[in-house]
This record gives sequence, C-alpha cells and structure tokens, in this order.
Amino acid sequence: MKCEKLDVWKKSARLSANVYKAFRDCRDFGFRDQITRAGLSIPSNIAEGMEKESIKEQLRFLDIAKGSAAEFATQTYIGMDIGYIDKKEGKRWIDEADHILSMLSKLKNSLNKNRNT
Repeated sequence: MKCEKLDVWKKSARLSANVYKAFRDCRDFGFRDQITRAGLSIPSNIAEGMEKESIKEQLRFLDIAKGSAAEFATQTYIGMDIGYIDKKEGKRWIDEADHILSMLSKLKNSLNKNRNT
C-alpha cells in the first residue's frame, strides 16, 4: 500500500488507535461511535485515495480525510465540554488533528503540482 509510506497516514492511524483505546469503556455508544468513526475515517480515506489511479480521485479522498479531521476535532471539543475527554488529552488530540490537516493540505499541494507538470 502506498499510504504506509506517508507520515500523515501513520500519524492519523496512531491517533485513531489512541481514540479507540480511550473510549473502550465509554457507555455512551452514540458519542463513542461518532468520534471513533471520525478518527478512523481519516487514515482510511488517505489509504483509499492513495490507491486510486487518477490524481483527481486521490485529491477527492484527501478532501474527505480533511473533513473527517475537522469533524474529529469538533467532537473532541464537545467531548471536553461534557466531561468525556480530559482537557489535556483533548487539547493534544486537537493539536494532532490540526497537524494532520496541515499535512493533508501539503500533500494535496504536492499532488496538484505533479498533476500540472
């Protein structure tokens, strides 16, 4: 898989695993399902996109991954507000999501440059 070489995929997959571990015992199944699915969607869409043949399709899946990262950050803010997520841990997750968003933007820019040359 091409994605395994990408730092952004590695970072987002690690974040997703950490979120799953943190919510292992959460009894609010709706919230747990939503935040873990958003976290899982980030590396999954990176992986799916990188296996596409056309750069246009790759870019589309990276956009979806960006949306999932923003969704994850939003749910983390809400989780902190309602006491499901420790504020220090939540801040760390939000910082990671922001870094992932930045990495995805840079990857998209790189793919666009390759497409235009």
